[in-house]
Amino acid sequence: MNAPTDIERALRAAPPYALVETVRDILAKSYGALSVQLLLADYGMTVLNPVDAADGPAQPLSLHNSAPGRAFGSQRPHQGRTGSDDAADHYFPVTVRGERLGILTVRLPSARSTPQIMDDLTHVADLLGHEIVVAERDTDHYQRARRTTRLTLAAEMQWQLLPARSFTTAEYAIGAQLEPAYAIHGDNFDWAAEGDQLSVAVTNGMGEGIRASLLTNLAVNALRNARRAGIGIADQAALADQAIYDQHRGAAHVSTLLLRFDLPTGSVEAVDAGSPQLWRLRGRTVTRVALEAQLPLGMFEESQYAVQHLQARPGDRLLLVSDGVYDAVSPLGEMFAERGLPRAVLATRLLPAAAVPGAVLRELAEHRASDTLDDALVMCIDWFGRPDARS
Repeated sequence: MNAPTDIERALRAAPPYALVETVRDILAKSYGALSVQLLLADYGMTVLNPVDAADGPAQPLSLHNSAPGRAFGSQRPHQGRTGSDDAADHYFPVTVRGERLGILTVRLPSARSTPQIMDDLTHVADLLGHEIVVAERDTDHYQRARRTTRLTLAAEMQWQLLPARSFTTAEYAIGAQLEPAYAIHGDNFDWAAEGDQLSVAVTNGMGEGIRASLLTNLAVNALRNARRAGIGIADQAALADQAIYDQHRGAAHVSTLLLRFDLPTGSVEAVDAGSPQLWRLRGRTVTRVALEAQLPLGMFEESQYAVQHLQARPGDRLLLVSDGVYDAVSPLGEMFAERGLPRAVLATRLLPAAAVPGAVLRELAEHRASDTLDDALVMCIDWFGRPDARS
């Protein structure tokens, strides 16, 4: 019997809302698992929410101060203490191409906690992650489980528009996060991976609530439509500009920063059409990358955009931040960009890209020392470069 293969077949045959139940039944039969639980990270990346708890409703667990949270942060399997029943909980990251979904918790008798079974369960957690991503096309079950409270309608629209919050390849790693996670309206991030290119966009639609979300939806889909037509980023910006102007006649606009990386060389094309800023950590030096400011999308009819050229070096860390980050003001009137942002970038330099945005946003919350209605977006790109280029 090949348990991982059997689980893969069973997961593919299971109803989309019954993946956890399917895994629980097979692990009990194949490995003697005493309990199996899936924990999913919430939208705010603060807690792990239980999905289909076998013993009834369960409380969320801290993402930063719990054994499953430590496994989530390290992205490595972790074993808890063996209890009086001679069994221990094992925590396995559920991750898909760098996107951190949650943790699979499996309680096993100590005699079954062998290296081979740990390898098998690590593979099962990987399979479960991929099946959840596929299943979300057909069920709300897992998206509902990620929520600690209700999303505003504007936030619902924005989260549906977003790609994964993290992504990893040989050449780069990406992480991004939005706050307030349950009430965002205008900020957005997007990326697309190709064989020799990475395209990145950060957008910020003017206004608040549904109006800002609708405007950003139009901008992001216009940019995607142009990108998928295979044209350059300057023309992408021009076509999106035209689409927004045709709809709003200059009464509304979208601030945008577009980047396109050439993976073999690290050459970067950039179009700065508004307020998002680009910061770079190179070695231990944090600097804002000055780009030529151009008109936001949709402000005037038939605006033209020019490409600027940058060079990414292996080891560079790039941060794209919205005005809700760098313009945030402390109670004493100090802008976060003055000292807080560079300090936060340095303080998080040892964290993986996926963990950096949340850490920077926590630093931002301490800097503000108060709640704000303004969106705050942080995207982190760690550039490794092609292995042959590094050598």
